[in-house]
Amino acid sequence: MQRFFIYLIIFIAVFLLFGWYFSNITLYLILSLILAALLRPLTNRLNDFHVMGQHIPRWTAILVSYIAIILFLVSIGLLFFPLINNQISILSSLDYEELYEQAKIPISRLEDWLINYQLIDSPRGELFDQIQKTLLETIAGIDIGKFISSIINTASSLFIGLLAVAFITFFLLLENGLFRRNVLNLIPNPYFELSVATFTKVEKLLSNYLTGLFIQVIVIFSIASLGLTFAGVEYALTIALFASVANLIPYAGPILGASFGIIVGISTGDYAGSTEINYLIFKILSVFAVVQITDNILLQPLIFSKSVKAHPLEIFVVIFAGAKIAGVLGMIFAIPVYTIFRVSIMEFYQGYRSYQIFKIKS
Repeated sequence: MQRFFIYLIIFIAVFLLFGWYFSNITLYLILSLILAALLRPLTNRLNDFHVMGQHIPRWTAILVSYIAIILFLVSIGLLFFPLINNQISILSSLDYEELYEQAKIPISRLEDWLINYQLIDSPRGELFDQIQKTLLETIAGIDIGKFISSIINTASSLFIGLLAVAFITFFLLLENGLFRRNVLNLIPNPYFELSVATFTKVEKLLSNYLTGLFIQVIVIFSIASLGLTFAGVEYALTIALFASVANLIPYAGPILGASFGIIVGISTGDYAGSTEINYLIFKILSVFAVVQITDNILLQPLIFSKSVKAHPLEIFVVIFAGAKIAGVLGMIFAIPVYTIFRVSIMEFYQGYRSYQIFKIKS
């Protein structure tokens, strides 16, 4: 029993080291597993569908599922395109010389306040000149060649990652249960039953978690889109979609969604004065307050505590640990990864106490 624990710890350490060293491959695999879990129900239904007395080939069902994902992403792009086009039109019509002159007023007031309280001793007007000089030096210091090269490298990395995820997901869906079978084949016979029980429980909890996240996105999108539409905010559907997806980022997501809504609402509306702008901000914040109350009271306890079966304090600590390790992606994937390790350890611990094979060996 002690020897098995030592082997288990070594295996986990090697697995974590491999995942850290080959972080790109690990990320592709995790994304592929999630995408395969999302597409498997649709793929299985299409595969069971009969055409002229014959099942649709599984590879055809997978391609149709891919087409459905592509059409969904294109629809999202079309939803954001009018907003992007509107913002480009606004930026192209700006009078930058007038903005330059307007910017002098608040900076001059700030400079006067700093001089009056003897916080700076520079002559009047020097603060604005220094800011202008810093901006010009920053712009001049940008290497256009490196900037373009970084864009090309980023685009190529995204393209390679997209191909890798699509390739891995295709074979995970084509060979249904392939990953599970290969993992279980590595398990020694004495621990096979316990491993199957652990694997099944982890799959069930992760499936519940993904289903809960999907419900969360749909509910938040519905509430936000209806609320913003009734509030008379332009591009309500676009703001609601961004907010519902951003909400997947724990703690920071709601702030991003509300900030995006305020920025879009102010930049796309025609308002006479600060009173109308303040009223618009109040309406947007009111909608997102309702969204967050619904999310915190109803959705999150149902999704996190029920599906993952973890205490809220555990979830809080795990999310911030994920943020420390991998930033935003770490916050998003912290709970699924934690669920896998937590359930596995608990199941193996209970197995050692309950299964006769371990009692005999010990």
